[in-house]
This record gives sequence, C-alpha cells and structure tokens, in this order.
Amino acid sequence: FVNPTPIQEQAIPYLLEKQGDLIGLASTGTGKTAAFGLPMLNLIDTDSKIVQGLVLCPTRELCIQITNDLEKYSENLRGANVVPVYGGADIVKQIKQIQYGAQIIVATPGRLIDLIERKKVRLQDLKYVVLDEADEMLNMGFKEDIDQILQQTPDEKSVWLFSATMPKEVANIAKNYMVDPFEVTVGGKNESNKNIEHDYYVVKERD
Repeated sequence: FVNPTPIQEQAIPYLLEKQGDLIGLASTGTGKTAAFGLPMLNLIDTDSKIVQGLVLCPTRELCIQITNDLEKYSENLRGANVVPVYGGADIVKQIKQIQYGAQIIVATPGRLIDLIERKKVRLQDLKYVVLDEADEMLNMGFKEDIDQILQQTPDEKSVWLFSATMPKEVANIAKNYMVDPFEVTVGGKNESNKNIEHDYYVVKERD
C-alpha cells in the first residue's frame, strides 16, 4: 500500500476510533478487504483463542480471497489466526482449525450454520461482524441464514456492512442489526472500479 483508497481513507480511522457500525457502499476492486480487515486485525486480542471477528461473504472464492488477504496483512502479527469456512471442503479439517484457536472466521453462511448446529463454533463473544457483498448474499437466498447467524451474536458488537447497491432487503438488515451506522459511499451506483476489465463469453448450454 502506498496511498489508501477512498473507502480505506474514510472507513479505517472511524473503525479504529469509534468502533461503531458502518455501511460501505462500494463495488469490487475499491479496497474493501483492507478497509475492514486492517482495523479488525488491529482490534482483536491475539492472546485469546476465542472467535472475536466474523466475515460473512457469498461465495467460497471470495471467502478464500479474503482469508488470503487477511493472512498477508497479519503476517507480522504474532498469534493472529484466520480460518476460512465454506462448503465443498473438508468440514473435519475446518473444525480442527477452529478448535486450534481462531480469532477471525471468514465464512459462507451455509457452512457456518452447519458448524453452529454441530456446536463447533460459538459466536457469543463476537465483537466484530462484517457482511461483505451483502446484496449478493441476499440475491443468492441467504437472508434467513444471515438472520439465523446474527441472532447467535451478542447485542454489544460492531456490524460493518459492505454492499455495491442498497436494495430494500439490505436496508432492512441495516435497520434490524445496526445502530446509527456511519455511511461511506465510493463511486456511482452499480459502477465497477475503473481499473477492472470485464470479459465475457457467450456459451451455448450444451457446451
């Protein structure tokens, strides 16, 4: 990092100082992971093995990407442990990683609920919850899962919600689970970052 992106510049000081709720309206490629990841890593207690931070995201690919980024950011932070939790991977291995001690879990909703129901993840001591790509999670039908997960978390926590758009469903989550959130908006609605190229291929279904 040389200079912070606009969302990092606005979000990081607020999250470090106020530790309140935040809504970040920003699309992919604007630097969201560092905007929430750096403050979260700075605020967790690395001497403790309990789960203090949770990042919820819609896909396993994003889950892995966020985990990789957080691991890079915390390279020199002794004792920090970030565990990715997603479907399609060995659940036993994920359980062992959590039992070893994870201050931060990055998860897709379905697999996290599976682990909560197996009593392998406890969210009672959670301090920070990130809902990344909130509009995508709702588009994919995770509304009930998100409600179920957030109901397991303590009342005293910070919720940081990031979304490219703010449909009614996302606004409802903010209303139900956030208190006087600080809002940061980067770029225009539905605009992607200028330095991302989009390529698409039209493929027949049979192929």
